[in-house]
Amino acid sequence: MALSGIQIYKMLPQTNCKDCGFPTCLAFAMKLAAKQVELSSCPHVAEDAKAQLSEASEPPVRLVSLKANGHEVKAGNEVVMFRHEKTFYNKPGLFLRVKDSQPAGEIQAAIAEADGYCVNYVGRDLTLDGFAVEAVSGDAAVFAAAIAAVRQASHRPLILISTDPAMIAAGLRAVDGENPLIYGANTGNWQAMADLAKQHHASLAVIAESLDELADLTEKVKEAGVKDIVLDPAARNLSRSLALNTQIRRLALKKNFRPLGYPLISFPGEGGDPAQESVMAVHAITKYAGFIVLDHFAAETAYPLLVLRENIYTDPQKPIQVQPDVYEINTPGPDDPVLVTTNFSITYFSVANEIEGSGIPAWLVVTDAEGMSVLTAWAAGKFDAERIAKTIKSFNIADKVNRKRIVIPGHVAVLSGELEEELPDWEIRVGPREAIDLPSFIKQVL
Repeated sequence: MALSGIQIYKMLPQTNCKDCGFPTCLAFAMKLAAKQVELSSCPHVAEDAKAQLSEASEPPVRLVSLKANGHEVKAGNEVVMFRHEKTFYNKPGLFLRVKDSQPAGEIQAAIAEADGYCVNYVGRDLTLDGFAVEAVSGDAAVFAAAIAAVRQASHRPLILISTDPAMIAAGLRAVDGENPLIYGANTGNWQAMADLAKQHHASLAVIAESLDELADLTEKVKEAGVKDIVLDPAARNLSRSLALNTQIRRLALKKNFRPLGYPLISFPGEGGDPAQESVMAVHAITKYAGFIVLDHFAAETAYPLLVLRENIYTDPQKPIQVQPDVYEINTPGPDDPVLVTTNFSITYFSVANEIEGSGIPAWLVVTDAEGMSVLTAWAAGKFDAERIAKTIKSFNIADKVNRKRIVIPGHVAVLSGELEEELPDWEIRVGPREAIDLPSFIKQVL
């Protein structure tokens, strides 16, 4: 049962020592009740209160981490139903599935292609997160060999798929020292699966077709000593998956129903129509899946999924930003123009990509506008003549060029006069409104 801020406050030292970073114990208690801080921030909690408070302060969806060779995939720790309420924290891991019935060379080729896929999106490298190996051969040695083939091509975290404890045991021996996800435990094998998960420090996915059965299984697995649990409500179509995923998330967040407070796993390729896999994957990303297992990989389908995931799992209260700096595009020299823009990531890459693609050398000065776009920053007073001039001076742009010319965005042409006063030794030019017009502007005007 969730505790209120007052109930938590009564269990705290009530000394207002401020060691937690808050002015009073009551303020800390309120934050703890809202699950916005961790209990460990208070170093003076009595041992007899710590156990009860630790459980009460746990996030409604448990954090589950898969680790292997320096790679880690996290899911869970979510506190809201909708991104705009606050933010989503841990984006779902995208995994590609192979089967042990495939030849080792075919497995390695598929894994190597997916493992090497990386695309840069607004300054961030987007990649797949791991791989799933399914035992369909019925031979433990073959399963272990398939895992070894995967490990030769990638070191990313793994999901081991089989409902046969003997197969899972062989797979776990092949990845000794890692923290994979075992899939999965059902009403018939949960005890053996839980024992394996506990022994090998692995996470365990439980499978059931009803929420009552799913909750019952998680309680049994938890009592067996396994805390890192993943849920599969066995829904393989859009309507049922939407209903069950939403119910599970709502029960965990709104009712604090601990037996269902775990990340979800989704298998978009098992919907019966291979052409619908991407559609199901989009649904899984947007509706609460923590781990998503794909059966097919292609750059043209992976890219939109990765971009969608990145867009949804960015903090809506924190714009995507690049570091304020002087960026040299196409190896500029002292006679090349100086362009100015804000540090909103999309604005920066729009300008940088157009200039880079044109082959024109230029100095791009990125001003700290708290991650806002040009017009937004100007309207908020975060992109003005004084700030631009300060940036030009702080980066010593005058020492890099012979001809002191600055091109400001056309949307803020009103700043040209003020900027001339701030930088009297510089020639201020008003550029186009859109980044796409910059190359022709530079060629024709500068």
